[in-house]
Amino acid sequence: MHLYSLLILARVLISWIIPDPYHPITRALGQLTDPYLDLFRSLLPPIAMIDFSPMIALFVLEGGWALLRQVLLGL
Repeated sequence: MHLYSLLILARVLISWIIPDPYHPITRALGQLTDPYLDLFRSLLPPIAMIDFSPMIALFVLEGGWALLRQVLLGL
C-alpha cells in the first residue's frame, strides 16, 4: 500500500474517531486528501450520509499504480 492510500485511510478512520473538523489532525489530513477526494465527490455524492468517495478514490489510485507498474515493467 502506498503513502497516499494510507493518508486516505487515516482520513476515513479519523473522521469516525475525531469528527471535529477543526482538530489539527483532521485539518492536516483534509488538506492533503480533499483535492483528490473532491474529484470523486463530484461524481458520487454521499448516499444516506455515507461518503463512498474514499473507497472509489482508493480503487482508482491502486489501479493506477498497478497499471503504471505493468507499463514500466513491460519496458
